[in-house]
Amino acid sequence: MYNRRRFLKTTIGAGALASASGLVPAWARPASDGNLGIPSLTGNQFDLSIDKFPIRIDGRATEAIGVNGSVPAPLIRFREGDDIVLNVTNALEEDTSIHWHGLLVPFEMDGVPGVAFPGIKPGETFQYKFAVPQNGTYWYHSHSGLQEQLGHFGPIIVDPAGSDPVVYDREYVLMLSDFTFENPYRLFSKLKANSGSFNFQKRTAADFMRDADEKGLAETFRDRANWGKMRMSPTDWSDITGAQYTYLINGHSSADNWNAVFKEGERIRLRIINAAAMTIFNFRIPGLPMTVVAADGLNVQPVETDEFQIGVAETYDVIVTPEQIKAYALVAEAIDRSGMAVATLGPKPGMKAQAPALREPVPLTMKDMGMGDMSAMGGMQMDNGSKADMSNMAGMDAPTMPGMDHSMMEGMNGNDMMEGRDAIPLIAPDLKTGPSIAKLAMAPTSRLDEPGQGLNDVAHRTLTYSQLRSLEPNPDQRAPAREIELHLTSNMERYMWSFDGLTWSEVDGPIIFNEGERLRLTLVNDTMMPHPIHLHGMFFDVVNGGGSHKPRKHTITVKPGEKLSVDISAEHVGDWAFHCHLLYHMEAGMFRVVSVMPNKSKTEANMMTMPMALEHPQMKQPSMDMNDHGSMKMQDQEQ
Repeated sequence: MYNRRRFLKTTIGAGALASASGLVPAWARPASDGNLGIPSLTGNQFDLSIDKFPIRIDGRATEAIGVNGSVPAPLIRFREGDDIVLNVTNALEEDTSIHWHGLLVPFEMDGVPGVAFPGIKPGETFQYKFAVPQNGTYWYHSHSGLQEQLGHFGPIIVDPAGSDPVVYDREYVLMLSDFTFENPYRLFSKLKANSGSFNFQKRTAADFMRDADEKGLAETFRDRANWGKMRMSPTDWSDITGAQYTYLINGHSSADNWNAVFKEGERIRLRIINAAAMTIFNFRIPGLPMTVVAADGLNVQPVETDEFQIGVAETYDVIVTPEQIKAYALVAEAIDRSGMAVATLGPKPGMKAQAPALREPVPLTMKDMGMGDMSAMGGMQMDNGSKADMSNMAGMDAPTMPGMDHSMMEGMNGNDMMEGRDAIPLIAPDLKTGPSIAKLAMAPTSRLDEPGQGLNDVAHRTLTYSQLRSLEPNPDQRAPAREIELHLTSNMERYMWSFDGLTWSEVDGPIIFNEGERLRLTLVNDTMMPHPIHLHGMFFDVVNGGGSHKPRKHTITVKPGEKLSVDISAEHVGDWAFHCHLLYHMEAGMFRVVSVMPNKSKTEANMMTMPMALEHPQMKQPSMDMNDHGSMKMQDQEQ
């Protein structure tokens, strides 16, 4: 964690740096600065100022956008049920906003420009007012342009109104992030020009010889030919890698060695938030088991594990009980294993744990492509959105195929729908191949039982979505009355990301939910990358076999080639953002609006009893193009 004053001090020398430490919020200070607890901004009313200022990241001078002069932004802490007022002032020269990620607030307070409100103009103050209906670990961030990439994010802790079912002696917030010293819009332009600009983990001749030795020469040639036919790379895990990014924990690189302190016998609660723009992390503490007690702010039945993958915008709370008096490494390794951030959990301030070596990258497989065995797909053409030859694809999942009659099935009883993952959809998209769809997953399947993508090769325990169960029974246990199927689509060569082959600028209206209904949303990932999908204003009940204890999440990571279902209760009227939380994917078009339309009978009843009718005017689709950066100037941030 750094702030404006601390930056100025660092230019003088190390002694001055130490003297400035008191200006840094204590929750994010290294333990060597006395971090033995988590003081926080608490109360019912908060004043927040968003501004750009100089900082140092990993020893380099640069600029960031933060809140109240700090990156990450200050921890905001309040209590479940309280009425909260946040006065947010924009000190930037461009529009800004704050979205309260995971909090169930009125849609007018949700903070998405063009959807929920117009945004905050330079020099203006916007007042957010809402009651807090839940407790747990959440976070806040900008929903304006690419400001999130520049540091505009911070943590939220909502303490329960009653007793906390999770017992712990000490807690720490760990905000994981990725930082670039290059202008984010310049990065986006490079990806549009060449989607592989930052992928330097290409396969080599040595890799070919190793694969030939393990798989045989014929199979190795066939594998290379299949990847070449698709014009894709099996090492393309992330759009932006450690070659460009510096990975951080609480604003500190590995060299900074952020510290957390424990005492013998303590139960430590770690509230882990992935606030990265584009990086999915694998989190572990070598030699120290973790017990997962909450996911996306909501309590789950305890699950002990050694590592978990945390998608962008997800949160996990874990309990650790160090049994040895030594320094433990807190490791956040990028999914592509191109870099990591390491911090220290130790018995006294100033200790530094030994960081593990980066693990060898693993190649993507045909399963990751949703293709199964490519050898069975003779003659299939996959380049640039052309239609594939389906003659050899008997048994393909019919609902994913273009050209079907996708009209609503009448007379279907929602109670007849299966709890499993393969229910017949009531609504399915009419997918047409074109420039926005370079490929379709030919055999999408559930991957809930698998660990995070790329973790199949580790020897220790890894968390899966199928292991998660909510601590309390789900508040809505109705069977869904209808199903909506959406495909996650892309054309990597053109860096186009979309839902059902339509980018945000191409859609002609919102996805309609009806107030009070229970529905199933099935997501089919036709791309070769995992996507953390976030729906504002509602939680996903993940259909993972958990019965009445389905885990409830605000963000769900859909693996490549995966078909994943969630149940949703449309309780909150309004217009809600629905998007991939990989920032550049959203910018490139993977964004929609969900409109929850008011219950007609309820509205009529309100009109009879209230002096003025309650209205929810259908908000017009914003005229913005996600690729239009307005007057944003591309200023090089390197100094």
